[in-house]
Amino acid sequence: MKKTIWLLLSSFGIMFAVLSWTQEGGLLPVNMGWGKGFLAVFSGVILYTLLPRKMD
Repeated sequence: MKKTIWLLLSSFGIMFAVLSWTQEGGLLPVNMGWGKGFLAVFSGVILYTLLPRKMD
């Protein structure tokens, strides 16, 4: 259970960093507000389902 929580939080953090990077690059609007967090959660769950859950 702790590993699952850790991997989900890590996936969220990675995707938030990627979205921040794309925001700095001008691909995303600067004033997204809470939308960037929601997008990071959504894409983090996708990242978690595709990668770390299958690694053991």
